[in-house]
Amino acid sequence: MDRLDRIYRLHQILKSARYPVSRARLASALECSESTVYRVRDALLTHFGAPVESEKGTGRLYYPRKEAESFELPGLWFNASELHALVTAEKLLADIQPGILREELEPLHRRLRKIMDHRHLGGGELAHRVRILTMADRPVNAVVFRTVADALIQRRRLAINYDPRSHSAAGQREVSPQRLTRYRDNWYLDAWCHRREGLRSFSLDRIIQAIPLPDSAREIDDAELNRELATAYGIFAGEPGNTAVLRFEPERARWIADETWHPRQQGRWLDDGRFELRIPYGNPTELVLDILRYGDEVEVVEPQPLRSAVAEKLKRAAARYREGG
Repeated sequence: MDRLDRIYRLHQILKSARYPVSRARLASALECSESTVYRVRDALLTHFGAPVESEKGTGRLYYPRKEAESFELPGLWFNASELHALVTAEKLLADIQPGILREELEPLHRRLRKIMDHRHLGGGELAHRVRILTMADRPVNAVVFRTVADALIQRRRLAINYDPRSHSAAGQREVSPQRLTRYRDNWYLDAWCHRREGLRSFSLDRIIQAIPLPDSAREIDDAELNRELATAYGIFAGEPGNTAVLRFEPERARWIADETWHPRQQGRWLDDGRFELRIPYGNPTELVLDILRYGDEVEVVEPQPLRSAVAEKLKRAAARYREGG
């Protein structure tokens, strides 16, 4: 959390608190020492004229109720995550799959615009000044998206004609929709497949046709959904049964150390300046592709099957360039 985030967070806490707040609680919320809390308080007082007061005897901080109701920080006060969420929402409504659920989402779009106008961001200035780049976005049929979304909300089963990329034959599936997932700029349907008798993720751009069925969808507990679809590496289902140990060269390590590849990853710096990353995974397909992006800047230490798979891919690539040269 940087200095501006702490100023903003302290203002939020004091504005909403009904009673004076202790230094220990503020230090925890601001992720800093108690002495830093006072420096943040001084910045609020000196630079923004905030009505911060200290309770006699305890040093706890508070805004007097009357001043708290009227005082606001000037201009745009979003932290990084709030700014990203706001602009992403605006971009999703304006750019992603134009025409999909346009009528249903228009009231939300208008409300978001009001929020932005209230923050002195009218005329689309925020969306104009902040870029969110998408890569490899695959378009989804608007009718398919609407049908899937309707079945998801109404808790009804779907009959889908699905054309997977893993093989050429399209086929019929009966599924119970559980949730929509936006992952790496593409849409997926997490659903119970009644043919496979298990949870699967279906890429929406590969659903040729979706037909709503009268039968109620099978309900899957959130804990099971997360265990099956949120613990593996990437978009693949299943619990991770392996742990990849990757070691990145010093130049690349400075970036990797700040990245999150998996919620349960573990990382540590090595004495020679490399960074070791441990990542749980099940299906290695997506992990192999991500590893290959770093070429000679990463080494797969273990497990051996993953190391061999990456080595074989690199050998084939090198052979192709030798043949072409």
